[in-house]
Amino acid sequence: MTTTRAFLTTASLLVAALLMTGCQQQSSTNNSPKDTSPAKLPELQSGEAVATFAAGCFWCTEAQFESLRGVREVVSGYAGGELENPTYEQVGTDQTGHAESIQVYYDPRVIPFDTLVKAFFIGHDATSLNRQGPDVGTQYRSIAFYRTPAEKASIETAIRRENESGRYSRPVVTQVVPFRAFYPAEVYHQGYYYTHPDELYVSSVSTPKVEKFRERMASWLKKPN
Repeated sequence: MTTTRAFLTTASLLVAALLMTGCQQQSSTNNSPKDTSPAKLPELQSGEAVATFAAGCFWCTEAQFESLRGVREVVSGYAGGELENPTYEQVGTDQTGHAESIQVYYDPRVIPFDTLVKAFFIGHDATSLNRQGPDVGTQYRSIAFYRTPAEKASIETAIRRENESGRYSRPVVTQVVPFRAFYPAEVYHQGYYYTHPDELYVSSVSTPKVEKFRERMASWLKKPN
């Protein structure tokens, strides 16, 4: 009985630590110098397309999608709300309507939009309403943005497939939303997964999700340099 209590106490402390070091909390408690200016969006190259998704903390989703063949660049930012040029702190209040999002610059001749949608559903729990792991709030909701009727149809087909798969006890709650605007996050958020590997949140939450994603998307991963 004593051993059981000790285990439960340890587990509770770990959960509490993760809750205190979630995507929003961890960044706000990091005292290292930060470049808080908005990142610049890359110029669209010839033959390239853009896709936008929200699937929880963007530190993780950025790293997931950057590992895919045919993806040139991924930018972390904010989408789905009304406030123009929001800051990380404003989005974190859960009052701006924005969700932490990523914008993917990719070559559709190499990786089609349908495959990006597949990766989107593999990379997070699309049945979790306004929450991914320790991150809670509408800024962590699941959204698939579309720019064309064909993209909307692709997302809706994927949702039906996910719901009919029998893998989930709850229905998919992903919002299917027309794309309107994407605001790049601050410079210090870009590539955060790679520059802060030892942070508790990154090592305990982000890394397992990225590794699981790469296992399931193995046939689409970029070749190692």
